[in-house]
Amino acid sequence: MNIVGPQQRLSTRLAFLAAGLAMATWAPLVPFAKARLGLGEAELGLLLLCLGGGSLVAMPVTGILTSRYGCRLVVLISGAVTCLFLPGLAFAPTPLLLGLTLLVVGGAIGTLDVAMNVQAVIVERESGGALMSGFHGLFSLGGFIGAGLMALMLWLGMTPVASAVALSALVAASLVLAAPHLLRDPDAAERDAPLFVMPHGAVIFIGALCFLCFLAEGAILDWSAVLLTAEQGLEAASGGLGYAAFAIAMTLGRLTGDRVVGQLGGKRVLLLGGVCGAAGFFLSVLAPSVPLALLGFVLIGLGASNVVPILFTAAGNQTAMPASLAIAAVTTLGYAGILAGPAMIGFVAHASSLNLAFGGLGAFMLLIAASAKLGAAAQPKPSA
Repeated sequence: MNIVGPQQRLSTRLAFLAAGLAMATWAPLVPFAKARLGLGEAELGLLLLCLGGGSLVAMPVTGILTSRYGCRLVVLISGAVTCLFLPGLAFAPTPLLLGLTLLVVGGAIGTLDVAMNVQAVIVERESGGALMSGFHGLFSLGGFIGAGLMALMLWLGMTPVASAVALSALVAASLVLAAPHLLRDPDAAERDAPLFVMPHGAVIFIGALCFLCFLAEGAILDWSAVLLTAEQGLEAASGGLGYAAFAIAMTLGRLTGDRVVGQLGGKRVLLLGGVCGAAGFFLSVLAPSVPLALLGFVLIGLGASNVVPILFTAAGNQTAMPASLAIAAVTTLGYAGILAGPAMIGFVAHASSLNLAFGGLGAFMLLIAASAKLGAAAQPKPSA
């Protein structure tokens, strides 16, 4: 039987931190891989799909694994595979081997992502208070720390391989510290869960909202710099300010989100978050100056920061299907949004304009706000 207390909450935070660190490793290595292997833009684009593709394949299976073997075993095995293969991204000698390594790393991180969210739902439910935003905040913080450390190590002259090994060691250390208090036993209510359940009922709706929110996040990552340089006349060297403003606001919003959700309730936070995010998208498009456009990205980050944590809690609390399978389905749909988002924005921008595409994302955030009643299902329910 799993006992949930402060140590289990800390171990969950460490797992999220480790996943954020691992996710941050690849992006700084992309230019080195491109130069090392002499990749063209089309080849690099195909390779970049491998990371997300590996995650999408692994995620639906992870819900089954956690319901059978518990979170601890799945988190530690997927974490170990991640740490072993991450350095390979820095020295894979051929495009084929790099693609295979990306598939393995993507699958391992995707497995870790689902398993740690299953643990987070159980820990939050048993603790009886809002915790999910803080857990996701540690993931965002891990991304900042990992990206910063990678950039610093490379700037100091460390080789890409040495830098990747160092960050892998940090991921491993986080998981070693988390290991003793990860949940060993499967959730009692799910030991006899079926091996597969087609997502249905509330899970489909929650997953669709997750898709929209992740689609918006992916669009900010890949298109915010283009919007600022093409529409606001910002210099290319400063184009990353939009994503930086968004990411900092999102991290701060998540680190303070548990208190906000506890005071206002999931329903109000979902409503306010959707409206705030929509206002940010519309402002980023209509702003007459760069500072106001950057304020728009801040509003998007603050608005979106607690939407996904609330949706994950709602997925864990619904009764249409086992929680572990529901979280796997919702996570998979969310990642599909990240992968599809940049391409969808590109198609819309090509057919009309980037401003219209970003305006459409604002409309999607209003759909999330209109679904605020779902937030009532995101209130943690302590077990008897």
